[in-house]
Amino acid sequence: MRHGLESCHRQPRPLLSRRDFLLGTGGGFGAAALSSLLAEQGASGMAPHHPAKAKAVIQLFMLGGASQCDTFDYKPALQKRNGEKVSFPVTGGTVTSPGPVLGSPWEWRQHGQCGRWVSSAMPYIANCVDELAFLMAMHAPTSEHSAGQTMQVSGFVTPGFPTVGGWVSYAMGSECRDLPAYMAIPDSVGLPWTGKAAWTNGFLPAVHQGTMLNPSAANPVPDLFASPSAKFVTPEATVEGLALLDQINRRHLQTAPEDTRLEARIASYELAARMQLAVPGVLDLKGESEATRKLYGMDEKLTEPIGHNCLIARRLVERGVRFVQLWVGSGLNGPAGNWDNHNDITPGSDFQKMCVRSDKPIAGLLHDLKARGLLDETLVIWTTEFGRTPYSQGSKGRDHNGNTFVSWMAGGGVKGGVAYGASDEFSYAAAENETMCYDQHATMLHLLGYDHTQVTFRHNGANRRLTDVHGRVIKELIV
Repeated sequence: MRHGLESCHRQPRPLLSRRDFLLGTGGGFGAAALSSLLAEQGASGMAPHHPAKAKAVIQLFMLGGASQCDTFDYKPALQKRNGEKVSFPVTGGTVTSPGPVLGSPWEWRQHGQCGRWVSSAMPYIANCVDELAFLMAMHAPTSEHSAGQTMQVSGFVTPGFPTVGGWVSYAMGSECRDLPAYMAIPDSVGLPWTGKAAWTNGFLPAVHQGTMLNPSAANPVPDLFASPSAKFVTPEATVEGLALLDQINRRHLQTAPEDTRLEARIASYELAARMQLAVPGVLDLKGESEATRKLYGMDEKLTEPIGHNCLIARRLVERGVRFVQLWVGSGLNGPAGNWDNHNDITPGSDFQKMCVRSDKPIAGLLHDLKARGLLDETLVIWTTEFGRTPYSQGSKGRDHNGNTFVSWMAGGGVKGGVAYGASDEFSYAAAENETMCYDQHATMLHLLGYDHTQVTFRHNGANRRLTDVHGRVIKELIV
């Protein structure tokens, strides 16, 4: 049994009875209303296709295009030919770099028993390499931020398709009746490029949309609780209002029985009532030791925000949440708030700030999951929308590069200390065993017990799936 899962079923009753709360809907549960409670709707997901190795996923998304050249993809040629103009091979010919080759300003060395090269920009994750499986030749079909982000979280560059957490919720259902199956934790500095669409359910039933949880906000789950200024929201008024809305909703449901939105909304209000009790418990860190807080970097100003979010992610999967999407970076504050480092990737830059903000917290998450026996059943994915160029933009920065980037996975049936694929000698393009998000998503579903070709949803006359018509399970990375 997952640690802490029993707490989901031993909560005191809410102020309103379940019957009263389910009488109707409306008012202020907008964000929570699109959460998943499949068991309460008479569905608990699909039957697994084979034994699962993982029960939950934590997706760590580095927003802005983290530079593979300065983190995990060591290229001696970059250092040797620093400052030179180089022609890179492309389909049908070559292209001369608009800027000179930019050698990484970071020190590199091998780490762990596997001898994986990691730069000095990531000293804490470097100590975890024996737990990690690297995808060294990831490829993206775009180098535009919003499209790249959308591609990595949904498998499509265009908006409107279900995100990966929605598909996991659809396939697996909910394990904890007091929390949604799919939760998204934005960076404290702001939302991703596409805002809340980054965790949309797309055309899947509305219950599979991610619920946003922002631990640093005054109101962590929007609209879960009434505003203190709303003095008119009394228990009596709530019961009467819900009774009236119940009559309206039932009449509407009779006229449109095929509309899943109202059914999902009604079901989610009962979940919202339970969340009013469960969420404060998730956010209450009084029981966490000082050693655990330090492990996540919560004792340091720069690492505290991401450390806090990573600790909450652990507490969520501990309680049965299936998919936690955790964002590092925002699309609101320029390169100072994300990995879009056009101007400078040298020590002291915004690039280093992003590394410091996330390196220790993410390593702490891995160590904590392992120490608690949760890493074996929790798949952790570190990814970004695309990589950066091996040549300079300006004098010290790097431009967007969808030709190759690095992602890694850990836990949940993944082999540690291995790598799959390789970029060319400059880390300009994938050169060997190229992979895309389809392959990573197929591998994720496989580890969760599902054949990615069989997890489908009928939409507009087609059997849609997360991996579209693509995807290969990367068996080389599986235990």
